Amino acid sequence: MMETSNPAAPASGSDDDRDLVLMRRIAEGDEVAFAELVEIHQHAVLGTVAKMLGNATEAEDVAQQVFVRVWRSAPRYQPTAKFTTWLFTITRNLVFNEIRRRQRKPAVSLEEREEENFGTLSVDGEMKPDEFALHAELETAVDAAIQRLPEKQRMAVVLRRYQEMAYEEIGEILGLSLPAVKSVLFRARAQLKEDLQKYLDG
Repeated sequence: MMETSNPAAPASGSDDDRDLVLMRRIAEGDEVAFAELVEIHQHAVLGTVAKMLGNATEAEDVAQQVFVRVWRSAPRYQPTAKFTTWLFTITRNLVFNEIRRRQRKPAVSLEEREEENFGTLSVDGEMKPDEFALHAELETAVDAAIQRLPEKQRMAVVLRRYQEMAYEEIGEILGLSLPAVKSVLFRARAQLKEDLQKYLDG
């Protein structure tokens, strides 16, 4: 079940105010407002899901489900926390469900994962071929190392590293206390450092 309540107060600030206005319009069936909200947040949601699942195609499907939930839940939405906290709580729930579903299926091969990661790399026009190959290898290694983390550690790392979220918001999304968030991230970083040691040494 999607968690939509949180004891934290709504954050002040133009971005959150904008999102709340859009959600009120969406609650009234405003499809233009919904399209605007999706445009604002789809990159962050899709990027997070892709890093969590390691598969671009499946990430698009899950991200679409996230925004379907937003549309359907809009009439009942209560701004008891930042909109992004609520949005990424939905994202967390659907991603964790997908991870558990995938655990009952054969794992994606390393070759397939490398192909997915290679396709999402941005190419610097000044990058030499050998530098690009090393960059691609490093990106693949980082993504694979993140994939090996337990799901809560994985989500905490993705939200902190790629979405630059504060510890407090990560805690709200994952249902963890602030000390627990710091502990989860400490363990995750230690594991990533161990997995990527050869690249750090280089």
